Amino acid sequence: MTEPTFQGRIVDAMSQSEPWWPPRAAAPEGAPNVVVMIVDDMGYSDLASFGSEIPTPHLDAVAGEGLRLANFHVTPTCSPTRAALMTGRNSHAVGVGGVANIDPGFPGYAAELPANQPTIAETLRDQGYSTLMIGKWHLCKESDLGPGSDRHSWPLQRGFDQFYGFLEAQTNFFHPHQMYEGNSLVNVDQYPDGYYLTDDLTQRAVEMISEVVTDEPEKPFFLYFGHGAVHTPLHAKPEEIAKFRGAYDQGWDAVREQRFARQKELGLVSPDAVLAPINDETGPDVPTWDELDADGRRLAARYQEVFAAMVTSIDDSVGRIRDLLARLGKLDNTIFVFLSDNGAASDGGTDIGKFNHLSAMHKPSQRSVAERIPGDLARIDEIGGPTSWPANPVGWATTANTPFRRHKFSSFRGGNQVPFLISWPAGLDGVGGEIRHEYAHVTDLMPSLLDLAGVPVATSRKGLAAEPLDGVSFVPTLRDGSAPTAHTEQYLECFGERSYYRDGWEAVAIRKPVTPFASDRWELYNTLADPTQMRDLAAENPDLVEDLVAAWTAAAGENQVLPMADGTPVHWFQRPPSDERFVRETVLLPEVGMVERFRSAQLIDGRGFTIEATLPGYRAGDAGVLVSHGGQEAGYVLYIEDGSVIFAQNAFADSTLATTPVLVPEGARSIEVRVTAPGGSRWLVDLAIDGTVVVEQAEMAQLTWLVPFNGISVGMDRRSPVLWELHQKYGTFAWTGALDAVTYRPGELAPDAFAVMIDHFRKLGRATQ
Repeated sequence: MTEPTFQGRIVDAMSQSEPWWPPRAAAPEGAPNVVVMIVDDMGYSDLASFGSEIPTPHLDAVAGEGLRLANFHVTPTCSPTRAALMTGRNSHAVGVGGVANIDPGFPGYAAELPANQPTIAETLRDQGYSTLMIGKWHLCKESDLGPGSDRHSWPLQRGFDQFYGFLEAQTNFFHPHQMYEGNSLVNVDQYPDGYYLTDDLTQRAVEMISEVVTDEPEKPFFLYFGHGAVHTPLHAKPEEIAKFRGAYDQGWDAVREQRFARQKELGLVSPDAVLAPINDETGPDVPTWDELDADGRRLAARYQEVFAAMVTSIDDSVGRIRDLLARLGKLDNTIFVFLSDNGAASDGGTDIGKFNHLSAMHKPSQRSVAERIPGDLARIDEIGGPTSWPANPVGWATTANTPFRRHKFSSFRGGNQVPFLISWPAGLDGVGGEIRHEYAHVTDLMPSLLDLAGVPVATSRKGLAAEPLDGVSFVPTLRDGSAPTAHTEQYLECFGERSYYRDGWEAVAIRKPVTPFASDRWELYNTLADPTQMRDLAAENPDLVEDLVAAWTAAAGENQVLPMADGTPVHWFQRPPSDERFVRETVLLPEVGMVERFRSAQLIDGRGFTIEATLPGYRAGDAGVLVSHGGQEAGYVLYIEDGSVIFAQNAFADSTLATTPVLVPEGARSIEVRVTAPGGSRWLVDLAIDGTVVVEQAEMAQLTWLVPFNGISVGMDRRSPVLWELHQKYGTFAWTGALDAVTYRPGELAPDAFAVMIDHFRKLGRATQ
């Protein structure tokens, strides 16, 4: 008998076997698409549907077809809210108890999510969803931002198929300091004229949705859109700002009263609710509008015109996405969620706002309002544009948080009660335009969305058992306005400010930084009868206060809250020893492009340093930037123009400091900038050519921590320009000659650098715990 051929055996096997393919994850039949849009630093009253005069027609449409949750709470700052949203757990419990920049060495403040806890993106992707992310992430450490860093805490490693945005807290809206596409840096030398971040993010969101729906029409998608707006810097397109010219000349007292009246008409607050005073004794001073002089009022109004224009850009973004979904036939079966990450910020901290918010990093440059008004008034039309880095006056931040007390970072409700909208035409029909007043918390969002989508809560991640969710589904209250909330208790902590909520009662600690936590006084509010927390009932209910404080203490232990930030800079500047790897001589070749911001900062932060540009030989006529570091917020640049070398500094967009131009001799091979940091926030700069000092001891402002915000760029001034005048003349001013390398050599720390003072801060902090 003849043996079958090899081909014959394959044919025979195929005829006798059923084909097998590994099963694909499939979402429940008819599963809805999910869009979660979170905005940054928007106050409770900043949408028209929550009382604002700012037109937001597209968000009004969401409110009209869906629901407003009038009693929705987040943490008082950005990263913790995002961590709680992503995991359904309390932020400290997942290692993000504070802003995710630095890991100070405490489990509750690790600045990244734990390996065992799945995100909502990971959960939905495992259940057959496409997962898309746009915009701000801010859930990884600064030391992990660079192209060579560990990406385990980047969006793609935490469940997203696609990502386009930025990884930090903020960026320049006209010249973003660093964008990322997936796991890669987006390399841009100069953004095109008319570029605006919100438009770019929205366009990419539209493209992502179109791509996945076209490719897999039956597959649902999850889009997480983290807007940069309305976080500082307050940047808006000039034509949008112009629409609000004069709209805020009446001032914040009047606008706040109007918003409060509108909130009562809308049914967001009860008719007998009391508007909190604009000047709260526990927060920064807020003057009445009439206390400002005419010039001060004119400046302050301009900032709110820019802020309003930013809000409309967000609404336009919502409109573009909803229009696309409608044209794709997906709008009815899309759950759309809109919320803010915390209350409006009082970053401006002054009566009239700040032209450059980051100037707060340099104490010697601080001036009184009266001293600042003439210079700021001369540049009023620049506020909101690419030469500014503005922050709103505290009076407008308080207005944004109407009707509540305080702002971002506060344990009072101005810090954590935010606007919240949800719609799903196909699944929440019959409730359009209604308001729910039951308590809900950001940890409830993940279980609620999974509940609506019919997706189970994941119990593990990569073989590691997950912890149970802290949040609970609020779907019953969405469907039935008489259903009680299932979220009856919640702790809060933010930079030492604390509160505890239980069944409508809320105890709030009155915190004074750098004092013992045990000495803080606790106030008590019945938020069902007093939602703006105006009547302290602690004296009448001492036992209840004691119970709530004990409950807070227990929750703090369960959620890794301790040790808390105490008012010293320890939580900001206590870095792991591994970060020392960044403080070493670094050779930058012309091909490097722009060095990531944090990596750049480590070469100069708090210390002296040397920059050496090495050339194969200077030739007459060679011109351009040898190295730049920073942007319009602040920075420095070494360049040659008309045969002379200049080291110049943008001192917080307030003034330009520059060395005297020195002719560069033919054949020069080394141009060196030698910076010493003697303390007092000063730099002393020497300039040398081929080892010979040609400029001595030029005094400049010391740049530190977040400043410069743009990274180091070799051979041109990329993205946001350090010197606007130079940019207007030459653009990026690319170096026309040959350039071997630019070498940074970090030097001695200043005597008052935070790294030198850290033991002192630790000693101060120990006394508070």
